[in-house]
Amino acid sequence: MTEHLTGKCLCGAVRFAFDAQSTNVDACHCSMCRQWTGGPLMVVEQQGPIAFDGAENIALYASSEAMERGFCKVCGSSLFTKLTGADHYFVSAGTIAEDAKLNLVLEIFFDRKPAYYSFANKTRKMTAEGFAKAWAGETNG
Repeated sequence: MTEHLTGKCLCGAVRFAFDAQSTNVDACHCSMCRQWTGGPLMVVEQQGPIAFDGAENIALYASSEAMERGFCKVCGSSLFTKLTGADHYFVSAGTIAEDAKLNLVLEIFFDRKPAYYSFANKTRKMTAEGFAKAWAGETNG
């Protein structure tokens, strides 16, 4: 079952909509995500296209060979991380409309999480090693 989700950046120069396969939220505690957002990156995964209004206001930063990070050129909002060359997005949960029924379910790079914060939600926790193994299985199998 899909859920129609909408969202926008802080200034509204970029708006988007997509039919999400899931409303699960994953949190990434890796240092790259924390440097990009100022805290853990919380995302909804979307395998498929996203309709962007104001796409000309999106800048992409290649943070690795495999991933690009999209942000608003006007206000700087972190919009998404995506697989390079694919319609496989990780949409920043904070940009999705507040009435969406999202659920935090997974924390990745949990072993890299700094000690100064913790989530109260009961989540599945995956270490960097566990994530690498799971990712290799998804991308190679």
